Amino acid sequence: MAKGLVDKLLDRIFDEKYIGRRGEKLTERELKLIKLFGRDGKILRNVYVPKADGTTSEIDVLFITVKGIFVFESKNYSGWVFGDESSAFWTVSLANGQKNRFYNPIRQNASHIRWLRNAAGSEIPMFSVIVFSERCELKKVVLASDDVKVIKRDRLYYTVKTIWDANPNKLTTEQVENLYAQLVSLCNVDAAVKKKHIDEIQQKYTGKNKSSQMSSAKMPEEPESNAAPTAEERACPHCGAPLVIRTAKRGEHAGESFYGCSAYPHCRYVETIHPN
Repeated sequence: MAKGLVDKLLDRIFDEKYIGRRGEKLTERELKLIKLFGRDGKILRNVYVPKADGTTSEIDVLFITVKGIFVFESKNYSGWVFGDESSAFWTVSLANGQKNRFYNPIRQNASHIRWLRNAAGSEIPMFSVIVFSERCELKKVVLASDDVKVIKRDRLYYTVKTIWDANPNKLTTEQVENLYAQLVSLCNVDAAVKKKHIDEIQQKYTGKNKSSQMSSAKMPEEPESNAAPTAEERACPHCGAPLVIRTAKRGEHAGESFYGCSAYPHCRYVETIHPN
């Protein structure tokens, strides 16, 4: 059977290295460069950490080092980003005037770290780093905490170096190896566990009100219970999962942003973002 227009578009945009994980992979690539310059560590991607209620919290990227664990939340957006550490939601504004909200990534990563401490040990230092694409502009991002970094990916080396140089060694090389061996099993989960995680997160947004969705590269696990949905929040008309902003990487639409279903590849819905 011939492929439809949507399938052809997705095949051109998402190769096997890109599907749903482009931002995390680029962050991992930067960390490999950091390792070449003497700041060695173990890298893990897509870590499914158990939570107290039996569900999981998915962490984008971990960098396990003698200094502690760097916990990265990756946001592969384009556009202008506005946010405040104390706000429940942040906003990304596209060049065409389209605005979309996404859950505060600082709160999102704080939740990841809370559950990671249960799995790795509360005595291990953990450093929260929110990494945005170089294609975006951090137009107005207000931070109050010294222990949280919000950066663009081209500042990753400098940020890790600064944190590294400011902190004493807390782990031995052997402890790093043991911690890696302990946590790597949380990455090697089967498709059923991954699907269960997606279903659990979707249920938090679609179980009571399908209009209560957020545009985000990965759905957050700790939504504000009193946060009302707005017209900027979009839901997939096919499956009800949040629509997320993606950017075409190849082909004649390269560089253009569009809405895609966050449940891809289970749902292949896409929608063009029309200029105002």
